[in-house]
Amino acid sequence: MKTFVIALLAVLAWPLSGVAGAAPATAAAAAAQPAAQTAADFRPADSRSTDLRPPDLRPQFLLTGAPSRDSQDLSGQWTYSKDLYRTGLTDINGWVAKSRMQRYRDVDVAAEEARATTDFYEFDMDRAPQVSIPGAWNAATPAMRHYDGLVWFQRKFKSPAPDGGRAFLRFEAVNYRAYVYLNGKEIGRHEGGFTPFVLEVTGALRGGENRLTVGVDSTHDAQSIPTFITDWDLYGGITRPVRLIRTPATFIDDATLALKADGRIAGEVRLQGEKAAGQRVTVAIGTLASATATTDANGRAVFDIKAPAKLERWSPDTPVLYDVRFAAAGDTVSDRMGFRTIAVQGSQILLNGKPLFLRGISLHEEEFGPNPARNMTEQASRALLTEIRQGLGANYVRLSHYPHSETTLRLADEMGLLVWSEIPVYWTVDWENPAVLRKALAMQAETIYRDRNRAAVVMWSVGNETPVSPARTAFHGAMADNVRALDPTRLVSAALLVERGKENGEDVTVIKDPLVDKLDVLAVNTYAGWYGNDTLDALPGLKWQVPADRPLILSEFGADALAGYRNDGMKKFTEEYQAEYYRKTLAMADRIPTLRGMSPWILKDFQSPRREHPVFQNGWNRKGLVSETGVRKQAFGVLAEYYRGKAAAAGK
Repeated sequence: MKTFVIALLAVLAWPLSGVAGAAPATAAAAAAQPAAQTAADFRPADSRSTDLRPPDLRPQFLLTGAPSRDSQDLSGQWTYSKDLYRTGLTDINGWVAKSRMQRYRDVDVAAEEARATTDFYEFDMDRAPQVSIPGAWNAATPAMRHYDGLVWFQRKFKSPAPDGGRAFLRFEAVNYRAYVYLNGKEIGRHEGGFTPFVLEVTGALRGGENRLTVGVDSTHDAQSIPTFITDWDLYGGITRPVRLIRTPATFIDDATLALKADGRIAGEVRLQGEKAAGQRVTVAIGTLASATATTDANGRAVFDIKAPAKLERWSPDTPVLYDVRFAAAGDTVSDRMGFRTIAVQGSQILLNGKPLFLRGISLHEEEFGPNPARNMTEQASRALLTEIRQGLGANYVRLSHYPHSETTLRLADEMGLLVWSEIPVYWTVDWENPAVLRKALAMQAETIYRDRNRAAVVMWSVGNETPVSPARTAFHGAMADNVRALDPTRLVSAALLVERGKENGEDVTVIKDPLVDKLDVLAVNTYAGWYGNDTLDALPGLKWQVPADRPLILSEFGADALAGYRNDGMKKFTEEYQAEYYRKTLAMADRIPTLRGMSPWILKDFQSPRREHPVFQNGWNRKGLVSETGVRKQAFGVLAEYYRGKAAAAGK
C-alpha cells in the first residue's frame, strides 16, 4: 500500500494521459512511436500540468452544446484499410513507417501510380472498401467480426476556409485509441472508447476538398480501461458521429447550469479566444428568467440566479425541459435542460425533496437486430428506451458499463428516465499503476463535462464488480473524490460484490467493502439462483445484513433464457426458469429494508465472446428480458407487473 501511495503522488507530476492532445512535432515522429503504446507514449506532448485539481482534468476544448452549433456532419461512407501489423505507424524494429505504408498521407495514389515512377504504394485509401460511419467495424463484414487491431478510415469532404473564425473536429467516440490526421498533418490523439474529444483544425483546414484520416486501434491490454477481458463485445471503430464545427474567433466553449438544494440556479460560462476577458455574457431560461455576468481574466463568468417561481422541476412524471440560451462575444449556444435536485437522507433517495424508488433495468449500448454495430441513432436509442419507459413502466436505467451516447442521454432527459452513468473500471485494472488511475480520472472528467447539463443523470458510478484490495480501494477512492470535486450536485455509487457467511447458523449476505465509506448510494450485484447452488425456492428466505444509514440498490441480478425455449421443465435457459427466478428474487428484495431501487441484468440480449454454448448462446449473453431482435420473454411481464405495483403503492 505504501508503494502505491508514493506512486499516486508521483502521478500528480505527470502530463495528463488518456485525453485528446496535440500531435508530435512531425508525422515522422508519430510514425516512429512503438507498436505497443505505453501511457507515457500516448500522452499529449504539450501537457505540463503538475497537479490533479479539477482544472487539470478539463479537456482543452469542450464545445458544450455542440448539437446546436454550426456544424458539418461527416457521417456516411468512409473507406477503410486493415493494418494488423501497424505498418502505417511504425516499421520493423520501431523504425519510422515507410512512406509507401503511411495511410494518412495526403496523396492521390492512383495519380502517382499513373506517372510510372520508381515509387510504389502498399495502400490506396481512395480505392479501399467502404464502411458506414458511425458504426463498429465488427458489423461491416463477416471477416471483420472479430478483428482486433488497427484500422485506418478516410473521409473526403469539402469545406470553405475558416476565414477569421475557428474550426474543430468533434468526435463523439472512437474505440479505443484514435490517431487523427487532416490533409496529411497529425492533429491529435485520444485514448478511451466512449467519451468525446475535440481537436482544433483551423490551421490545417483548407478551402475546397479535405482529406480526413483516422487510425483506430481497438486493442486492449492490462493498462487500458477496460482491460482485454470483459463480458461484452469490445467493438472497434468510429462508433459515434464526427462533426466539423465552426465558431467565431472568440467563442463559448462551456456553459452549464444546475438547480442547487437552496433553490437557486448556479452555473458558469467559459469563453476561449483572444477577447475572452471582460465579455458580457447573458443566459436565458426559456421566458422565465435571464441574467448577465462579465467574464474574468480567464474568460469565466459565474451565475447564481434565484429560481423562477414558475419553474417546473424535472422528474420522471414531469420531464420538463427548458430552452436555455447562452450568448457572449457574438457567439450563442442553446441547450434543452431540466432542473431538479437529487440527495440522500438516511436510507432514502430524495428527488426534488421527495422519497423515490428506482424502478429500473440495466442496458448495454447495442441496437436491436441480429448484427448490431453500436450505431445509436435516435431511432435505435428510442426503441430501447421505450421498452424500458413504457413497456416495463420503469423510471430509471443503469447505463452499463461505460458512458453511453449523447443521443441516449438526451432522450432520457426527454422521456423521463433517471440515469446511472459509469466508466469501464470493470472487474480489474492495473490498480497500482498511477498512469492507469490518471487515465480513469480523465475519462471520468470527460464524461462529467459532457453530461453535467442532463437532468436525467443522478448517479456517477466509480466501478463494477472489482475485487477488494488496498490498492483497488485507494484507486476507487480517488475516483469518488474526483466526482465530488467536478460535480458535487449528483450522487456517487459503485456496483459492489457481496459475500455469503454464517451468522447464528444461518446464511447471511453482507457487504464487506471499505469503499462503502466513499459512496452515497450502496449498490450490489447478486446472482443467487443462477450462479452457485441456491435453489429458486431458497431465494425469498435469503437474509441480508446491510448498513441501515444509506440506501441500497440491487444494481444487477438475472438469469439466462433463450427466447422461445419453453415447456422443458424448469431447466436453466428456459423462459420459465428465468421468469420464476425473477419472482423469487423480487420476493427476496422486498425483505431488504433499505432497498431503494434495482436495475436487473439486463434489458436485451447482447453480444459477448465469453458466451459460446452452441445451442443457447452462440456469442450472446442471454440474460436479456427481450431477445436481440426485440422478442419479449416471460420474465419481462413479471418485472413489468412488479413495477406497476411499486408505482401504484407510491401513488404514481
